[in-house]
Amino acid sequence: MCQVRVSHDSSSCLKSEVLNRTLETLNEEVDKELDALPEDMQARFMHIGRLLEWNGPMNVREPHVKPIFKKLFEMRLRGRDGISRAIYITITGKRIVVLRIFIKRRKKLPREKSNWHCKEQRSLNSE
Repeated sequence: MCQVRVSHDSSSCLKSEVLNRTLETLNEEVDKELDALPEDMQARFMHIGRLLEWNGPMNVREPHVKPIFKKLFEMRLRGRDGISRAIYITITGKRIVVLRIFIKRRKKLPREKSNWHCKEQRSLNSE
């Protein structure tokens, strides 16, 4: 069985490593968004994160994740208090970066939330 190491790195972003794949948050703001979720949704986030690490981001499908646009995906979190989404991108198949986490209140993702990912993806790919 694989061991999961969850820690806060020097930039205080949540990071865990399994099989050379990493799931990390973009910054402290995303960490705060994760901490603001109810405990059952946080547990669901960690479960889906482990699935992504163990199986690879391209091998996990609905109902856990859904593609939005090219390398942009949404992690689908459901709990007693409603539905949340975690938007993430994949970089070279080994790095998964969570860009935003929010409680879903509408049926569709607003266009302004789906467009900001381009800027974030360019900056992460240039690292």
